[in-house]
Amino acid sequence: MTELLFYTTSGCHLCEHAETLLQQVAGQTPITIQAIDIGNDEQLVARYGIKIPVLVAAASGRELCWPFSVNDIENLLTARGDGVPTNSS
Repeated sequence: MTELLFYTTSGCHLCEHAETLLQQVAGQTPITIQAIDIGNDEQLVARYGIKIPVLVAAASGRELCWPFSVNDIENLLTARGDGVPTNSS
């Protein structure tokens, strides 16, 4: 099962929209989502403050910054760490 880190914060309407997209993907693909509130960590605020919501594939470290779509999330999930999509057939 693929793990995604979801960098977010409270009161972020874009993060709420991203969460809806994640739920759509999770309905089709077995993933785990770890939500991380950047508001509690100065280093995360410095890194992601103007980029959130941000998704990171835990295994590869690949990042997907807003704006993104369901298709973008699916591509993040199917890409290997070297950026080459895996063969799903």
